[in-house]
Amino acid sequence: MTSTSPLLARAAKTPSPAWVAIQFTLTGIIWGSSFLFMKVALEGLSPAQVAWSRLLLGALTLGLFVALRRDRLPRSIRIWAHMSVLAVSFCVVPFLLFSWAQQHVTSGLASIYNATTPIMTAIMAGLLFRVEKLKAVQVAGILVGILGVMVIIAPWQGLDFSQSLVAQLAILGATACYGFSLAYMRKFVGNTGMSALVFSFLNIGIAAAIMALLTPVLVLTPVRLDPWIVGSIVLLGCLGTGVAYIWNQNALRAWGPTRASTVTYITPVVGVLLGILVLGESLSWNEPVGAVIVFLGILLAQDRLRRRRAATAPGEALASVDERRADASPVLPQSADEASAPFEPVVSPAAARPAGRA
Repeated sequence: MTSTSPLLARAAKTPSPAWVAIQFTLTGIIWGSSFLFMKVALEGLSPAQVAWSRLLLGALTLGLFVALRRDRLPRSIRIWAHMSVLAVSFCVVPFLLFSWAQQHVTSGLASIYNATTPIMTAIMAGLLFRVEKLKAVQVAGILVGILGVMVIIAPWQGLDFSQSLVAQLAILGATACYGFSLAYMRKFVGNTGMSALVFSFLNIGIAAAIMALLTPVLVLTPVRLDPWIVGSIVLLGCLGTGVAYIWNQNALRAWGPTRASTVTYITPVVGVLLGILVLGESLSWNEPVGAVIVFLGILLAQDRLRRRRAATAPGEALASVDERRADASPVLPQSADEASAPFEPVVSPAAARPAGRA
């Protein structure tokens, strides 16, 4: 048995609730800043080079942590196959779409559109993979979210299908990829026993390997580097595509998918503020209004408003706790860093209902 330093031994334990909350907040700030980093990096790099760089830097960062922790990678071919699908749908395709789109839209607008991810997840989980049965309130939330997107697009201003509009649709395609991936995780990799670190490393590492294979096709074009461009791509890769992925998985396992997904409320605020303060971007009235409508759709799609009312009703408090616990069954192992035991999902009366979430 290999020895582990006290520092690494402490890191291997499940994070405290306070530390999870700090990680959650930092994740929102870092991911909100990622739109600024991409915008700056695109001043000297092509969209493919931005995606290539962030994935390779993220994989190197996560690989270093895996080596220090001496974590074991899974041996199952099935797991590697599922993780390869996620590498393409959760990293390669959306990163390329976001990088290309941000040549034509502001970083703040990109961060607002990114907030549609929970809406896309509800659609994919309920209609494509059928890991959830959509209730009427959730369908209403999806429709409200679509209304919010339409307000952001502002079709009353005319649809000329310029690069800006195509770029907005490309970002929605990227968030659809995220929704597909999150639903796919829930259905196919919920019982792998992987730690948050190993899961993140495989996800980013396989995506980086795919991008490395595509180097002759996508990346071998001229570059222009300066300290701001280099700093932005390093922060985007090492933090946004590296460390933040571990923190997000820790929050997911500690809080469950519904609460962890509220990081979506932080990222657009950070993205819009940085775009205005650092890049001097402007904000049309319809963009924040549409964002508020999208957030309302998210609350409905996640059925959070009804749960809060149920939690305040004395006669329904216990049922509400059971339902939240069932919904918060982590996609991956409950422990943030324990990979030795298989994940056993929480079983509750709410989860046992045939119409409940899988």
